[in-house]
Amino acid sequence: MKLGLVFAGGVPLLLLPGSASAFSFQSPPSAGSGTIDISENVQRDVFGMEDWATQYGVQKSEGLELTSYDGEDWCAVTQTDVPAGECVLFVPSDIVFTASKAAEEFGDYLQEAEYQLATGDSAEKLPLFRIYVKILAEYEKGQDSPWYPWLNSMPRFYTNGAAMTYACYDTLPPYAGWLAMNERIYSVNFQKAAKMVPFLSEGVRNNVNILKWAYCVATTRAMELNGEKVLAPMADMFNHGTETEVEMYLDEGGNVMVYSTCDVPAGSPLRMSLGDPWNPTPIFARYGFMDTSSPAAFCKVFHLKSEMEELGYDFSSLLFYKDTGDISPEVYDVFLYSFLKQTDPGAQEVFYNAVLGGDEDTKAQYHDAYFPYTLEGMRKHVDSTIKELQTLSAKARSYDLKTHPRVPVILEHNDFVEATFQRVKANLDAM
Repeated sequence: MKLGLVFAGGVPLLLLPGSASAFSFQSPPSAGSGTIDISENVQRDVFGMEDWATQYGVQKSEGLELTSYDGEDWCAVTQTDVPAGECVLFVPSDIVFTASKAAEEFGDYLQEAEYQLATGDSAEKLPLFRIYVKILAEYEKGQDSPWYPWLNSMPRFYTNGAAMTYACYDTLPPYAGWLAMNERIYSVNFQKAAKMVPFLSEGVRNNVNILKWAYCVATTRAMELNGEKVLAPMADMFNHGTETEVEMYLDEGGNVMVYSTCDVPAGSPLRMSLGDPWNPTPIFARYGFMDTSSPAAFCKVFHLKSEMEELGYDFSSLLFYKDTGDISPEVYDVFLYSFLKQTDPGAQEVFYNAVLGGDEDTKAQYHDAYFPYTLEGMRKHVDSTIKELQTLSAKARSYDLKTHPRVPVILEHNDFVEATFQRVKANLDAM
């Protein structure tokens, strides 16, 4: 089926064949009240989800298929050529989860739970929490839920930070461990808040496995679109790519469309961006996979976080480049600023003003004058990080995979970072 795509004010709008009316969502006949088995060894029913999606108005372009090599990890591909600007998937608003619709549906029932989150460290997670509660509410209905086939297609086993154990965190470098642990903290905070949602049964509210699973589903599949937290069944099957072929949109009616951003030849994956491709560690912590195609990685100066922030930089600014071993200019700035902070407060203030004022001439003068000290600091950092990574990876390899099944993705992360640092080391040693 070919889908027509037009643009209004730069926003893609789908013209449904044959009708311009909204799709009316109706619950299918109840097949019983059995809940979903979320045991980690249970296989996903993706084909059942596809049939359900078609039944309830999801439309996809000719050639779009979901495929898997192992029955666990699935991805979207196209078996036909796709021109740039073509709508490849349409998901009607009636089956789309959004934070605002969940808030309207549950109303004051969420007030106490959201108050606890807002007064803690998770206030920015309130939109995700609403989708999380919606997932739990539909899970509890079992086969009586209209979304049962979609929920039954969800992964049971996750490798993201929320699913890791303390033993896992002990094998990650500080930045990755901090991000992964934050995911666990958010998950635990959601679990505590869920206990205050009165319409959830005690069997759900007190079941840590169900609560962790629902968090992993929500955090790995919800997207931010037009300022709205959105989870669109079927559209959540597109994988991440450093190089992307598609992009997701939310229209004014709450429908979700995915359209191609370039000409895509038949046989190609259809990927979208799930995060900063220049800094893959946050993606690793939230989604549980390592984007080894990423061209760079954060330089791991977690110990200089305050200096980084004082200069107006963030983690995505301070990069080591994977293939060349090149170093972003901001890394040099932070190392020099840290050195001056310890040795010459007057020079530190001048350099600080030069960075914030964009005075490249003054910055260059300071870099030239203090380069030996900057180089020494960077060499020590790189050498110590490589040693730390080797120690952490050796510890991970000592674990039994039967009790620590997330070790492979941890090693993939650590090996990627170490390989990047080895290239940087070769460049620094040659200076």
